[in-house]
Amino acid sequence: MIVVGLTGSIAMGKTETAKILRSLGIAVFDSDADVHEMYRSDRSVIERIAELVPSAEVDGTIDRQRLSKAISEVPETLQAIETIVHPAVRKHQNAFLERSRLEGRTMAVLDIPLLYESGQAGRFDKIMVVSAPEDVQRKRALSRPGMTPEKLEFILSRQTPDCEKRRRADYVIDTSKGLDDARRQVEEIIRDINSSQGQR
Repeated sequence: MIVVGLTGSIAMGKTETAKILRSLGIAVFDSDADVHEMYRSDRSVIERIAELVPSAEVDGTIDRQRLSKAISEVPETLQAIETIVHPAVRKHQNAFLERSRLEGRTMAVLDIPLLYESGQAGRFDKIMVVSAPEDVQRKRALSRPGMTPEKLEFILSRQTPDCEKRRRADYVIDTSKGLDDARRQVEEIIRDINSSQGQR
């Protein structure tokens, strides 16, 4: 089974690209969604984060807005939170890959926003990076509820630059020309990966 990494900086179109992959019958693990679910229901994760950031716990869950505010005020908090969250996500990813193998799939995708930043590139047979011009990225990001120029700059400062991600990628998907064009690119990439692995 081919294991593919999907990544991209904020507001590059990664979520839509993952939807395209799923529509083509490819199994995709959403690492962000996994974290959100842990913040809602994983007592161990919730309790450990609440010890670090008491204000982030609301009604027995982790409030992402409050957690984000705390991290922006004390950036060092992020590393401590990552030491809690990342091992749990990795465990869930591995279980997903094992299920995909047992199902007889020829390809599975792990959608990981901070793939390069967390040193995970070596896990994958191929890596797809979702990208768009900077002006498109900023416009998309700043249209999100609660996003400010300052918050965007903080997020970008913690992400590997888009140009570096593109340089290191096996495939780059440009999402600036609409969903139909992005789908065409994804279909071409899947064909190329399959042909390179002798799949038909």
